[in-house]
Amino acid sequence: MSAPVASETFWGLVDAVAEAHPERVVLADDFGRSLTCAQLRDEGERTAAALSESGVGEGTVVSWQLPTTLETMVVMVALARLGAVQNPILPIWRESEVRFVTAQLATEVLVVPGRWRGYDHTALAEAVAKERPLSVVVIDHDAPVTDGLRLPVGDPAVLPAAPSSGEDPRWIYYSSGTTAAPKGARHCDRSVIAGSAGVIGIVGASSSDVNPIAFPVSHIGGAAMLAASLRTGMRLVLFDSFDPATTPYRLAAHRPTLLGTATPFFVAFMAAQRAHGAEPLYPDLRGCVGGGAPITAELGRQVREVFSVNGVANSWGLTEFPVATSQTPEAAPDLLDRTVGRPVAGVSVRVVDDSEREVNVGEEGELRLKGPQCFLGYVDGSLDAAAFDAEGWFRSGDRGRIDDQGNVVITGRIKDAIIRNAENISALEIENVLATHPAVADVAVIGVPDPRTGERVCAVVVAQPGGEVTLEALAEHCRLQGLSRHKSPERLELVEALPRNLTGKVLKNELRVQFG
Repeated sequence: MSAPVASETFWGLVDAVAEAHPERVVLADDFGRSLTCAQLRDEGERTAAALSESGVGEGTVVSWQLPTTLETMVVMVALARLGAVQNPILPIWRESEVRFVTAQLATEVLVVPGRWRGYDHTALAEAVAKERPLSVVVIDHDAPVTDGLRLPVGDPAVLPAAPSSGEDPRWIYYSSGTTAAPKGARHCDRSVIAGSAGVIGIVGASSSDVNPIAFPVSHIGGAAMLAASLRTGMRLVLFDSFDPATTPYRLAAHRPTLLGTATPFFVAFMAAQRAHGAEPLYPDLRGCVGGGAPITAELGRQVREVFSVNGVANSWGLTEFPVATSQTPEAAPDLLDRTVGRPVAGVSVRVVDDSEREVNVGEEGELRLKGPQCFLGYVDGSLDAAAFDAEGWFRSGDRGRIDDQGNVVITGRIKDAIIRNAENISALEIENVLATHPAVADVAVIGVPDPRTGERVCAVVVAQPGGEVTLEALAEHCRLQGLSRHKSPERLELVEALPRNLTGKVLKNELRVQFG
């Protein structure tokens, strides 16, 4: 395996790889198209020239809301070439979120896909443009897909010099909307590229790998995965939407070596394999990787059984600090099921108790981070003081512990704790136990108000087809699994599906509103 290509800037990485491996296919899609490293650079320059003619230059704030396509990756690269400040927006966001973000950033250019999946993004963009001055650029994703790209083009000869600093804030990612007001995290080229370290150093991505991407590349993982692909030659196959009934089969045509990344995807992959029969649907598969949302041990066990891999190699990170830890796909099943691996190269993790004291190995507390992929600060600078402690460690907001081998174990979100009779209860711990019940297909645990105890444990469950779930059965299951009695669910709500965002994270705020 050759050493990963390094560069201080994102555009510098694109250009260096195009020179070193011009014919290597780095991106492909579900429509039969592909781009080599040289084509990605050249198309990026042509699109950058067109955007430059529209007034985009160094420091221009550009918000873009585009699906997971080749065109989007080229736009990302083009904006990096111009040194613009790019703000990727999740495709599911609508008026409220888009207005909030573009107003807070004073967005100058808004790039949208036209009409996509039945929604008129152009109309939304034009409505926003009437309220405040900004230009709208439409990358028409409703147009028929041909061999070429649906992108504006210009003459690269008119482009100014490429940016030379990897430390300037050029990326702004917002939290995925599980909180009341999304927080914008400012990143630089250096921190975004550093987010690829886990995929390279621990997952071991190489030019032999094929990695399908069905999650939104407007998530920070999109740029990090592109950086990993450029640095190693791993081929990314892009899917602009995910249909559980058909996408797993279309994906199989590309002979993936890695599968990811969240619960809904793995459930669909396993259903497809079971329907396909004994012959492997993904014969070249070497590992499954998770990220963006917790993967239960029970799901890992099922993946192990269906695909004959060791389990799901979980990574852990945040929008503010992408891929802080990662587990190798070759790790022992026990490690895959209960840990998110060790810190990636250059990252330090410490565990701190409520008194700001660093705790010993195996003890639980808040996980805090330092490392090159740490964000530069929030768009709302008033939030920065609370985000870092006195020694400069980023407060992750996640609770966990570090075992004697250096593996990180996540026990839950601090804000997701259920406080019952003044005792903190981890929702994640209960979810992991309930997920092993044979009648439970999916589960989320929340705290709901209780006049006597403050909060009670509420299990929101999707039952297996034909399965019967009762509160008494769940309580007995928890008892048999050794869970303390005060952690057992006191309320059960049955639903057809859990609300999740596009990265697979359960939207617990919606559940609290519905059942609180």
